Amino acid sequence: MSGTARDAEAVSRFVETFAAQLVEAGMQRMAARVFAALLSSDEGAMSSAELAEQLRISPAGVSGAVRYLSQAHMVAREREPGSRRERYRVHGDQWYAALTNRDAVIRRWEGALREGVESLGPDTPAGRRMAETLAFFEFIEGELLTMMERWRVHREQLFGEPGEPGEPEPGEPGEF
Repeated sequence: MSGTARDAEAVSRFVETFAAQLVEAGMQRMAARVFAALLSSDEGAMSSAELAEQLRISPAGVSGAVRYLSQAHMVAREREPGSRRERYRVHGDQWYAALTNRDAVIRRWEGALREGVESLGPDTPAGRRMAETLAFFEFIEGELLTMMERWRVHREQLFGEPGEPGEPEPGEPGEF
């Protein structure tokens, strides 16, 4: 903990409020709560027991949430020194990683949409809708890569540090 005392109730309210926003955006509820708790911890890392205690949830709830967040590249598992216990750490640049990893999902969608255009016929109303959706995702894919590169430069200017080791480079495929 830093030298500044924190109001545990205020932190809890923030965690629940931010988690609710993440849920509204489509994240699983328990994963959103775990992510918000990790993000708000001074160390950016907590054990399963610490998360369960803070959020008043079962270890199974923590496990499922961490699995989801790990697959989304939003948290990493690490061993506590001298222990078999794991801690879960939020990435320093988790939003960059999450958005960059969406690129692989977008490419898969593009492939499915291309197949849809071919199957439905490009001159049919449904085929045209598929083609427009495909064009949208192709546009988003290019814009996302450009935006993420601009963010890396901006982040370095603001905080004087490049991305953390192990973070994906712009355009590097991943899973979400």
